[in-house]
Amino acid sequence: MHVRGDQPCEPPLATGTVLPVGADVTPPPGVEGVWRFAAPAVDVTVSHARHAVRDLLLAQGIAGSGYQDLLDGLLLIVSELVTNSVRHAALLSPELVVEVVLANGWVRVSVEDSHPYRPKALSEDFNRLGGRGLLLVKAVTAESGGSCDVERTPGGGKIIWVELPIPRPRLGT
Repeated sequence: MHVRGDQPCEPPLATGTVLPVGADVTPPPGVEGVWRFAAPAVDVTVSHARHAVRDLLLAQGIAGSGYQDLLDGLLLIVSELVTNSVRHAALLSPELVVEVVLANGWVRVSVEDSHPYRPKALSEDFNRLGGRGLLLVKAVTAESGGSCDVERTPGGGKIIWVELPIPRPRLGT
């Protein structure tokens, strides 16, 4: 699945009832959509992006214990990707774009910036105090049965994306 935002995009936070985290609800059949929002490449954007993605997914019915692993993984991924963009791309890209796509039983999150540098996951160096964000992203993605990659934008920047399957919760969870 390689969906791009050619469709009209909605605001990052869907309107309607946000379901409580404990609610066990299967998302309505055929829930699909593209949500895209731009934000400044500053530290506070990390938490704002994480909360916006969480609220969006909960509003779309991806809530409850059957989705907790997916939500936790996606929120970690969003935090890491936005942090990388803020820390390493802000000088050449003062704005970043977060996109969430729900389609065909998958959720795709991506972060786009205008910096041309293509990030690489560092090796596992446990003496380092950082630099393992992409290793975490790759590990969560692999554990979830998803995929991730980096693509060039026509303007010379990059989009880092991750796609994860949306699980079907077991009855009674």
